Amino acid sequence: MEAHVASTDEVHAIAATAAQIQQSVGRVIDGKDAAIRLAITALLAEAHLLIEDVPGVGKTMLARALARSIDARASRIQFTPDLLPSDITGVSVFNQHTTGFEFKPGAVFAHVVIADEINRASPKTQSALLEAMEERRVTVDGTSHQLPRPFVVVATQNPVEMEGTYPLPEAQRDRFGLRLDMGYPSTDAEIAMLDHHGDSEPLERLTAVTDAETVNRCIAGVRRVFVHRAVKDYLVGIVAGTRNSPDIRLGASPRASLQLMRAAKARAAVDGRNYVTPDDVQALALPTLAHRVMLSHEARMGGRGVAEVVSQVVGTVPLPKRR
Repeated sequence: MEAHVASTDEVHAIAATAAQIQQSVGRVIDGKDAAIRLAITALLAEAHLLIEDVPGVGKTMLARALARSIDARASRIQFTPDLLPSDITGVSVFNQHTTGFEFKPGAVFAHVVIADEINRASPKTQSALLEAMEERRVTVDGTSHQLPRPFVVVATQNPVEMEGTYPLPEAQRDRFGLRLDMGYPSTDAEIAMLDHHGDSEPLERLTAVTDAETVNRCIAGVRRVFVHRAVKDYLVGIVAGTRNSPDIRLGASPRASLQLMRAAKARAAVDGRNYVTPDDVQALALPTLAHRVMLSHEARMGGRGVAEVVSQVVGTVPLPKRR
Protein backbone atom coordinates (compact mmCIF):
# COMPACT_ATOMS: atom_id res chain seq x y z
CA MET A 1 0.00 0.00 0.00
CA GLU A 2 1.06 3.58 -0.60
CA ALA A 3 2.21 5.81 2.26
CA HIS A 4 -0.22 7.67 4.49
CA VAL A 5 -3.12 5.30 3.87
CA ALA A 6 -5.92 5.78 6.38
CA SER A 7 -5.61 3.39 9.31
CA THR A 8 -8.25 0.87 10.30
CA ASP A 9 -9.02 2.89 13.43
CA GLU A 10 -9.53 6.02 11.32
CA VAL A 11 -12.03 4.42 8.97
CA HIS A 12 -13.85 2.81 11.89
CA ALA A 13 -14.22 6.28 13.42
CA ILE A 14 -15.53 7.60 10.08
CA ALA A 15 -18.00 4.70 9.88
CA ALA A 16 -19.20 5.44 13.43
CA THR A 17 -19.76 9.12 12.61
CA ALA A 18 -21.62 8.19 9.42
CA ALA A 19 -23.83 5.77 11.38
CA GLN A 20 -24.72 8.52 13.85
CA ILE A 21 -25.71 10.89 11.04
CA GLN A 22 -27.66 8.10 9.30
CA GLN A 23 -29.61 7.37 12.47
CA SER A 24 -30.28 11.07 13.07
CA VAL A 25 -31.57 11.80 9.56
CA GLY A 26 -33.51 8.52 9.60
CA ARG A 27 -35.67 9.92 12.42
CA VAL A 28 -37.07 12.44 9.95
CA ILE A 29 -36.91 10.62 6.60
CA ASP A 30 -38.74 7.27 6.74
CA GLY A 31 -37.85 4.36 4.46
CA LYS A 32 -35.07 6.13 2.52
CA ASP A 33 -31.93 4.56 3.95
CA ALA A 34 -30.21 4.38 0.55
CA ALA A 35 -30.87 8.08 -0.18
CA ILE A 36 -29.61 9.09 3.27
CA ARG A 37 -26.50 6.97 2.85
CA LEU A 38 -25.79 8.59 -0.52
CA ALA A 39 -26.18 12.06 1.01
CA ILE A 40 -23.71 11.15 3.76
CA THR A 41 -21.32 9.78 1.13
CA ALA A 42 -21.51 13.13 -0.67
CA LEU A 43 -20.81 14.98 2.59
CA LEU A 44 -17.72 12.88 3.41
CA ALA A 45 -16.46 13.13 -0.17
CA GLU A 46 -17.08 16.92 0.07
CA ALA A 47 -19.05 16.57 -3.14
CA HIS A 48 -22.02 18.78 -3.92
CA LEU A 49 -25.34 16.93 -4.10
CA LEU A 50 -28.20 17.46 -6.55
CA ILE A 51 -31.57 16.03 -5.45
CA GLU A 52 -34.10 15.81 -8.27
CA ASP A 53 -37.65 14.53 -7.94
CA VAL A 54 -41.30 15.50 -7.95
CA PRO A 55 -42.68 17.80 -5.21
CA GLY A 56 -43.47 16.45 -1.77
CA VAL A 57 -41.15 13.45 -1.58
CA GLY A 58 -38.77 14.94 0.99
CA LYS A 59 -35.98 16.57 -1.04
CA THR A 60 -35.70 19.66 1.14
CA MET A 61 -36.42 17.68 4.31
CA LEU A 62 -33.45 15.42 3.63
CA ALA A 63 -31.16 18.40 3.04
CA ARG A 64 -32.37 20.18 6.19
CA ALA A 65 -32.07 17.04 8.34
CA LEU A 66 -28.50 16.49 7.12
CA ALA A 67 -27.61 20.08 7.99
CA ARG A 68 -29.25 19.89 11.42
CA SER A 69 -27.38 16.70 12.27
CA ILE A 70 -24.08 18.63 12.15
CA ASP A 71 -23.24 21.34 14.66
CA ALA A 72 -22.11 23.72 11.94
CA ARG A 73 -23.29 26.74 10.03
CA ALA A 74 -26.14 25.96 7.67
CA SER A 75 -28.13 28.23 5.39
CA ARG A 76 -31.11 27.76 3.13
CA ILE A 77 -31.58 29.78 -0.05
CA GLN A 78 -34.99 29.73 -1.73
CA PHE A 79 -34.18 30.29 -5.39
CA THR A 80 -36.63 32.56 -7.20
CA PRO A 81 -36.43 34.55 -10.47
CA ASP A 82 -35.76 37.80 -8.57
CA LEU A 83 -32.89 36.39 -6.47
CA LEU A 84 -29.69 38.37 -7.09
CA PRO A 85 -26.11 37.04 -7.18
CA SER A 86 -25.23 39.37 -4.28
CA ASP A 87 -27.92 37.67 -2.17
CA ILE A 88 -25.80 34.53 -2.43
CA THR A 89 -22.23 35.78 -2.39
CA GLY A 90 -22.55 38.94 -0.30
CA VAL A 91 -21.94 42.61 -0.96
CA SER A 92 -19.60 45.45 0.03
CA VAL A 93 -21.37 48.11 2.10
CA PHE A 94 -20.04 51.58 2.89
CA ASN A 95 -19.49 52.17 6.61
CA GLN A 96 -19.91 55.84 7.50
CA HIS A 97 -18.02 55.44 10.79
CA THR A 98 -14.88 53.96 9.23
CA THR A 99 -15.38 55.74 5.88
CA GLY A 100 -14.59 52.48 4.14
CA PHE A 101 -16.35 49.53 2.58
CA GLU A 102 -17.09 46.41 4.61
CA PHE A 103 -17.94 43.02 3.19
CA LYS A 104 -21.24 41.55 4.31
CA PRO A 105 -21.15 37.78 3.65
CA GLY A 106 -24.06 36.24 1.76
CA ALA A 107 -25.91 33.00 2.41
CA VAL A 108 -23.21 30.90 0.72
CA PHE A 109 -20.91 31.42 3.72
CA ALA A 110 -21.97 28.24 5.55
CA HIS A 111 -20.81 24.67 5.90
CA VAL A 112 -24.00 23.21 4.42
CA VAL A 113 -25.87 25.36 1.91
CA ILE A 114 -29.36 24.22 0.91
CA ALA A 115 -30.20 25.61 -2.53
CA ASP A 116 -33.92 24.99 -2.80
CA GLU A 117 -35.39 24.82 -6.33
CA ILE A 118 -32.13 25.94 -7.90
CA ASN A 119 -33.61 25.91 -11.39
CA ARG A 120 -36.03 28.75 -10.54
CA ALA A 121 -33.28 31.39 -10.44
CA SER A 122 -31.79 33.13 -13.46
CA PRO A 123 -28.61 31.71 -15.06
CA LYS A 124 -26.61 34.67 -13.71
CA THR A 125 -27.68 33.90 -10.14
CA GLN A 126 -27.08 30.17 -10.63
CA SER A 127 -23.57 30.96 -11.84
CA ALA A 128 -22.82 32.93 -8.66
CA LEU A 129 -23.45 29.81 -6.60
CA LEU A 130 -21.76 27.42 -9.00
CA GLU A 131 -18.58 29.53 -9.04
CA ALA A 132 -18.44 29.25 -5.26
CA MET A 133 -18.98 25.50 -5.53
CA GLU A 134 -16.03 25.07 -7.86
CA GLU A 135 -13.56 27.51 -6.29
CA ARG A 136 -14.78 27.27 -2.68
CA ARG A 137 -14.27 31.00 -2.42
CA VAL A 138 -16.09 34.18 -3.41
CA THR A 139 -14.58 37.24 -5.08
CA VAL A 140 -16.36 40.55 -4.51
CA ASP A 141 -14.91 43.88 -5.69
CA GLY A 142 -11.59 42.23 -6.45
CA THR A 143 -11.18 40.67 -2.99
CA SER A 144 -11.36 36.90 -2.49
CA HIS A 145 -13.11 35.48 0.57
CA GLN A 146 -12.52 31.85 1.49
CA LEU A 147 -15.56 29.71 2.28
CA PRO A 148 -15.60 27.57 5.43
CA ARG A 149 -14.70 23.88 5.36
CA PRO A 150 -16.41 21.57 5.01
CA PHE A 151 -18.43 23.26 2.29
CA VAL A 152 -21.20 21.28 0.62
CA VAL A 153 -24.12 22.51 -1.46
CA VAL A 154 -27.27 20.39 -1.41
CA ALA A 155 -29.47 21.61 -4.27
CA THR A 156 -33.01 20.50 -5.04
CA GLN A 157 -35.01 20.86 -8.20
CA ASN A 158 -38.25 19.57 -9.67
CA PRO A 159 -37.53 18.05 -13.11
CA VAL A 160 -41.21 17.81 -14.05
CA GLU A 161 -42.53 21.36 -13.65
CA MET A 162 -40.41 23.28 -16.16
CA GLU A 163 -42.59 26.39 -16.70
CA GLY A 164 -40.80 29.49 -15.42
CA THR A 165 -37.57 27.62 -14.70
CA TYR A 166 -34.00 27.86 -15.96
CA PRO A 167 -32.65 24.29 -16.34
CA LEU A 168 -29.02 23.86 -15.32
CA PRO A 169 -26.72 23.65 -18.35
CA GLU A 170 -24.61 20.52 -18.68
CA ALA A 171 -21.42 22.37 -17.71
CA GLN A 172 -23.05 23.46 -14.46
CA ARG A 173 -24.58 20.07 -13.67
CA ASP A 174 -21.04 18.72 -13.91
CA ARG A 175 -20.20 20.70 -10.75
CA PHE A 176 -22.43 18.38 -8.73
CA GLY A 177 -20.54 15.33 -7.54
CA LEU A 178 -23.60 13.14 -6.97
CA ARG A 179 -27.24 13.15 -7.92
CA LEU A 180 -30.08 11.21 -6.34
CA ASP A 181 -33.79 10.65 -6.83
CA MET A 182 -35.88 10.36 -3.67
CA GLY A 183 -38.70 8.34 -5.19
CA TYR A 184 -42.07 7.68 -3.60
CA PRO A 185 -42.04 5.94 -0.21
CA SER A 186 -43.27 2.40 0.30
CA THR A 187 -46.69 1.91 1.92
CA ASP A 188 -45.14 1.13 5.31
CA ALA A 189 -42.80 4.12 5.10
CA GLU A 190 -45.66 6.44 4.17
CA ILE A 191 -47.74 5.20 7.11
CA ALA A 192 -44.73 5.71 9.39
CA MET A 193 -44.47 9.26 8.03
CA LEU A 194 -48.11 9.89 8.97
CA ASP A 195 -47.41 8.62 12.49
CA HIS A 196 -44.24 10.68 12.94
CA HIS A 197 -45.33 13.90 11.22
CA GLY A 198 -49.06 13.89 11.87
CA ASP A 199 -49.11 15.91 15.09
CA SER A 200 -45.57 17.32 15.31
CA GLU A 201 -42.50 18.27 13.31
CA PRO A 202 -39.64 15.81 13.99
CA LEU A 203 -37.13 18.12 12.27
CA GLU A 204 -37.55 20.68 15.05
CA ARG A 205 -36.54 18.09 17.65
CA LEU A 206 -33.46 16.99 15.71
CA THR A 207 -30.18 17.76 17.47
CA ALA A 208 -26.62 17.66 16.16
CA VAL A 209 -24.76 14.36 16.53
CA THR A 210 -21.39 15.64 15.27
CA ASP A 211 -19.66 18.92 14.42
CA ALA A 212 -17.78 20.57 11.56
CA GLU A 213 -14.36 19.74 13.02
CA THR A 214 -15.20 16.03 13.19
CA VAL A 215 -16.58 16.07 9.66
CA ASN A 216 -13.36 17.74 8.46
CA ARG A 217 -11.31 14.97 10.09
CA CYS A 218 -13.52 12.38 8.40
CA ILE A 219 -13.06 14.08 5.02
CA ALA A 220 -9.28 14.08 5.51
CA GLY A 221 -9.41 10.37 6.38
CA VAL A 222 -11.55 9.60 3.34
CA ARG A 223 -8.97 11.25 1.08
CA ARG A 224 -6.38 8.73 2.37
CA VAL A 225 -8.43 5.62 1.57
CA PHE A 226 -6.38 3.38 -0.72
CA VAL A 227 -7.32 2.81 -4.37
CA HIS A 228 -5.42 0.08 -6.23
CA ARG A 229 -4.21 0.80 -9.75
CA ALA A 230 -6.44 -1.99 -11.09
CA VAL A 231 -9.51 -0.34 -9.49
CA LYS A 232 -8.49 3.02 -10.97
CA ASP A 233 -8.23 1.40 -14.40
CA TYR A 234 -11.70 -0.06 -13.91
CA LEU A 235 -13.12 3.32 -12.83
CA VAL A 236 -11.57 5.19 -15.76
CA GLY A 237 -12.78 2.45 -18.09
CA ILE A 238 -16.37 3.08 -17.01
CA VAL A 239 -16.08 6.85 -17.47
CA ALA A 240 -14.39 6.40 -20.86
CA GLY A 241 -17.18 4.01 -21.81
CA THR A 242 -19.69 6.85 -21.56
CA ARG A 243 -17.65 8.76 -24.15
CA ASN A 244 -17.52 5.85 -26.58
CA SER A 245 -21.09 4.57 -26.29
CA PRO A 246 -23.18 5.13 -29.45
CA ASP A 247 -26.16 5.81 -27.19
CA ILE A 248 -24.46 8.81 -25.54
CA ARG A 249 -23.94 12.13 -27.31
CA LEU A 250 -21.94 13.76 -24.49
CA GLY A 251 -19.88 11.56 -22.20
CA ALA A 252 -18.68 12.19 -18.66
CA SER A 253 -15.78 14.56 -18.05
CA PRO A 254 -12.44 13.87 -16.31
CA ARG A 255 -13.95 15.71 -13.34
CA ALA A 256 -16.44 12.84 -13.17
CA SER A 257 -13.58 10.35 -12.79
CA LEU A 258 -12.21 12.31 -9.84
CA GLN A 259 -15.63 12.66 -8.22
CA LEU A 260 -16.36 8.97 -8.70
CA MET A 261 -13.08 8.01 -7.04
CA ARG A 262 -13.67 10.36 -4.11
CA ALA A 263 -17.22 9.08 -3.65
CA ALA A 264 -15.99 5.47 -3.80
CA LYS A 265 -13.43 6.28 -1.10
CA ALA A 266 -16.19 7.75 1.07
CA ARG A 267 -18.38 4.69 0.57
CA ALA A 268 -15.51 2.41 1.55
CA ALA A 269 -14.85 4.42 4.72
CA VAL A 270 -18.56 4.43 5.63
CA ASP A 271 -18.35 0.63 5.42
CA GLY A 272 -15.28 0.66 7.68
CA ARG A 273 -12.73 -0.17 4.97
CA ASN A 274 -9.52 1.69 4.14
CA TYR A 275 -9.51 0.46 0.54
CA VAL A 276 -11.88 0.78 -2.42
CA THR A 277 -13.38 -2.24 -4.18
CA PRO A 278 -14.96 -2.49 -7.65
CA ASP A 279 -18.31 -2.82 -5.85
CA ASP A 280 -17.88 0.73 -4.51
CA VAL A 281 -17.28 2.02 -8.03
CA GLN A 282 -20.26 0.10 -9.44
CA ALA A 283 -22.61 1.29 -6.70
CA LEU A 284 -21.76 4.95 -7.30
CA ALA A 285 -21.38 4.95 -11.08
CA LEU A 286 -25.03 5.84 -11.72
CA PRO A 287 -25.34 8.64 -9.09
CA THR A 288 -22.04 10.12 -10.26
CA LEU A 289 -22.41 9.83 -14.05
CA ALA A 290 -26.11 9.87 -14.99
CA HIS A 291 -26.58 13.64 -14.62
CA ARG A 292 -23.41 14.34 -16.60
CA VAL A 293 -24.20 12.53 -19.85
CA MET A 294 -26.51 13.37 -22.73
CA LEU A 295 -28.23 10.61 -24.67
CA SER A 296 -28.11 10.45 -28.43
CA HIS A 297 -31.21 11.27 -30.43
CA GLU A 298 -31.55 7.62 -31.42
CA ALA A 299 -31.46 6.42 -27.81
CA ARG A 300 -34.11 8.93 -26.77
CA MET A 301 -36.33 8.06 -29.71
CA GLY A 302 -35.93 4.41 -28.77
CA GLY A 303 -37.30 5.14 -25.32
CA ARG A 304 -34.06 4.40 -23.51
CA GLY A 305 -33.34 6.18 -20.24
CA VAL A 306 -30.05 7.52 -18.91
CA ALA A 307 -30.01 4.99 -16.06
CA GLU A 308 -30.40 2.10 -18.49
CA VAL A 309 -27.65 3.33 -20.80
CA VAL A 310 -25.15 4.08 -18.01
CA SER A 311 -25.86 0.70 -16.38
CA GLN A 312 -25.20 -0.97 -19.73
CA VAL A 313 -21.86 0.88 -20.00
CA VAL A 314 -20.88 -0.32 -16.51
CA GLY A 315 -21.80 -3.88 -17.47
CA THR A 316 -19.51 -3.85 -20.52
CA VAL A 317 -16.34 -2.95 -18.58
CA PRO A 318 -14.55 -6.09 -17.35
CA LEU A 319 -13.94 -6.33 -13.60
CA PRO A 320 -10.34 -6.22 -12.36
CA LYS A 321 -8.79 -9.67 -12.10
CA ARG A 322 -8.14 -10.95 -8.60
CA ARG A 323 -4.50 -11.37 -7.65
